[in-house]
Amino acid sequence: MWYHCTTSYQFVGKPVVSHTIGKGASGSDIDPRAAVDTSAAAPVEKPSGILHPQAGARQFALRRYPPAHDLAFFVERFWLVAWDVHGREPYLQTTLPHPCVNLVIEPEQTAVHGVTTRSFTYSLHERGRVFGVKFRPGAFYPFVQTPVARLNDSSISLREAFGDDCPPLITAFRAQADVSTLIVLAETFLRARLPAPDATVTRINQIVDAIIADRTITRVEAVAHRFELTPRTLQRLFRRYVGISPKWVIRRYRLHEAAELLANGNRLDWPALALDLGYFDQAHFINDFKALIGTTPAAYARTNATSISSESTAR
Repeated sequence: MWYHCTTSYQFVGKPVVSHTIGKGASGSDIDPRAAVDTSAAAPVEKPSGILHPQAGARQFALRRYPPAHDLAFFVERFWLVAWDVHGREPYLQTTLPHPCVNLVIEPEQTAVHGVTTRSFTYSLHERGRVFGVKFRPGAFYPFVQTPVARLNDSSISLREAFGDDCPPLITAFRAQADVSTLIVLAETFLRARLPAPDATVTRINQIVDAIIADRTITRVEAVAHRFELTPRTLQRLFRRYVGISPKWVIRRYRLHEAAELLANGNRLDWPALALDLGYFDQAHFINDFKALIGTTPAAYARTNATSISSESTAR
């Protein structure tokens, strides 16, 4: 029987859905230091979308790893989160959504999760770890050939998605295999089921990359013009392949950027920042920020400044 420590997924404005993370029937502890194998491929760039990153770094370890070259068209990265808060209060970590589908493996549950349209909060209890595969924007569609929007804020089993539950990967995860082994097994599983490359996936990733890199892109019409598409065609492609609208992607990445600037303790000119991020006025920016993150930009900045100050004092 599993030793239970609960991980809760809390969606803003929705009920909390809980399930269990823990240790196996043998009773052996999960050691997050062992869970992250540093001999694996070097982790990729610094994560984005993690709120209060300084405080979170003291509570859990997040490692991200690039896929093999032949899978890189479909897979953005592999990731593993491990924590040990045994003997302490549960830690709540809020994360901002990305326009991607994830295959997620936990001790008692494995599923393919669609795009989460709101921020979500993990409640980390005791000791545990989670392993995942993050698909590139639009790159899950070729596997299922059905509009990815149907998966928004929900999940399906591996059998529904791929026709197989991948027992070797799940068994290895539950046996505390290192991350290198998990990546090899996940790559083997996906490699046997790879669909043909889809040119639309390439186009969608070009669009998403442009949105991330170019802050001047604030409107769907500008994206459509740059990539020689009509706004209606762009909307249709995103709903089918990505699951959400291009407007959603633009706004989310601008808010990701704002949250990261605030988390770093930067003093900002609020009206200028709002205009830079594509808002007509400061009030609309504040409303969107609060709706996604749950607090005002000023309050979020103060909380992070306190965390940074506490960390400096502790050193």
